[in-house]
Amino acid sequence: PAVVAIALALGAHHMAQRQAVVRRLPAVETLGSVTVLASDKTGTLTEGRMSVERLWTPAGGDTTYGRHGVLPPGGDELVRALVLCNDAHAVRDTEGAGSLVGDPLEQAMLRLASEHGMDVADLRAEWPRVAERPFEAVTRRMVTVHRQRAVPQVGQHWLAVCKGAPEVVLASSAPGAATDRAKALADTWARDGLRVLVVTAVESAEPLTADPGTHAAGRVLGLVALSDPLRASGPAVAEALRAAGIRMVLVTGDHAATARSVAVRLGMLESSPDVVEGQDLAQRLADDDVRRVGVFARIRPEQKVDIVRSLQASGEVVAMTGDGVNDAPALRGADIGVAMGGSGTEVARQAAALVLGDDELHTVVAAVEEGRRIYDNIRTFLRYGLAGGLAEVLVMLVGPFAGLAIPLVPAQILWINMLTHGLPGVAFGTQPVDPDAMRRPPRSPQESILGAGLTRQIAVSGSLIALVSLLAGGFADWRGLQVQTGVFVALGIGQLSMAWALRARAGTRRLRERAVEIAVLGALVLQLLGIYLGPLNGLLSTEPWPVADLLLVAGVASLPGVLTRVAGRWPRHQT
Repeated sequence: PAVVAIALALGAHHMAQRQAVVRRLPAVETLGSVTVLASDKTGTLTEGRMSVERLWTPAGGDTTYGRHGVLPPGGDELVRALVLCNDAHAVRDTEGAGSLVGDPLEQAMLRLASEHGMDVADLRAEWPRVAERPFEAVTRRMVTVHRQRAVPQVGQHWLAVCKGAPEVVLASSAPGAATDRAKALADTWARDGLRVLVVTAVESAEPLTADPGTHAAGRVLGLVALSDPLRASGPAVAEALRAAGIRMVLVTGDHAATARSVAVRLGMLESSPDVVEGQDLAQRLADDDVRRVGVFARIRPEQKVDIVRSLQASGEVVAMTGDGVNDAPALRGADIGVAMGGSGTEVARQAAALVLGDDELHTVVAAVEEGRRIYDNIRTFLRYGLAGGLAEVLVMLVGPFAGLAIPLVPAQILWINMLTHGLPGVAFGTQPVDPDAMRRPPRSPQESILGAGLTRQIAVSGSLIALVSLLAGGFADWRGLQVQTGVFVALGIGQLSMAWALRARAGTRRLRERAVEIAVLGALVLQLLGIYLGPLNGLLSTEPWPVADLLLVAGVASLPGVLTRVAGRWPRHQT
């Protein structure tokens, strides 16, 4: 238990150095068995730097306009509405430098207004907000009501602005050519991977003081399409996850066509080609295999919990990313909840098992690699430690039948355990990652840590070490030397030779990655001191041996490690 705890703690420390902060220690081991990564889109797969790319207004006809250049006919009215129905705002630091604060989507709209010479502060002062209905995941729209300031106080104008998802807002708009054109254009832009919003307005000379939600149906002012470029690391992350046998699933509130476009660019639909929208989620989870779904679009935060549970019911080990308050239940329910440390909320971070300090998805890949490394190292230590323990038991049980009345005394057993399990055991937790760790499928969560042939390997290794130890005792008896010293030497060196054989692959490694070799050499020196150092002879009931006899026994005792190394049975390949 101590060695396992140390290995997990060292793994958590290494992850923190790679910007992955582990909040619950068992998550280090669980990461190595993740089979599905359910990822958000905005800010996770994309950079979270949104910008307006296209505009359309009914007055502009069939022509669409880019963000640069002259606004289309009616564009001033559209941009004014985008400024008013907007919660982003500018702030200045102590040095007077200005910056925008708020949702990246709304920041992009304010930048658009500034690029076209509109003063955001003046617009909002002229049209102060008197009522609002904030954006909600269920309604997928935001409505604000404004009253124009007039001097003198007569002829005041009222304005209600609504912006939101085209399929929701246009469904309540008056039918006509503008509405039909907006629906068709919104679908086209979404297929291009753009995030599309429609803006409508209701104007009146009478006060509009009722529930702002009643003003959602209004005149179509136009469409605005925003782009959010993929992170440069996105394709590499997707490829690394595929190579590691981890299926990547996109879970987003965006339009299905927008989400599909991103998923296609990342190759996420190759093994899971289906796209499911939130309105069809319940039926799909009940009827079909959720493992065929690569994209979940128009998903509300509470539906993420259903997705996680369905994936887990299908036998998947799920890692879920999130950053919002509403993501907390899904993060808590996933096998590994992954929160964004930079842009995420404190609630999301508290609910997650892993926090990404740099908000980069490639850090999850690094964390999975670290999880596999730690799991491999724990299995390696178990093979080594249990084989040594089995050998000691066999020596004590079989020794009397082989003519060795008392093969070892208690002090010798304790000394061997202290040397072989202490220093090398801790050192195994520092072993570097296997180069093939991220090119093999995840281990099955139902598989025992002693599964995949490890029990058989422990039995074979322990039997070999016990055999050479008993042979050393018989040799000592034949040579007239102290039998217990012969068994003591062979048992210690046999276990240390196994540690040497199970160390990580040789190659160019830093000194701290050679901890096993250093620990084995240190333990070997202490083992020999137990024979040739006077005070230890009395403590351990040993006697000095002639060097020639000791070398012969040491050579025979090393055979289990040599055979293991030659056979090439790397425990890292058994997972």
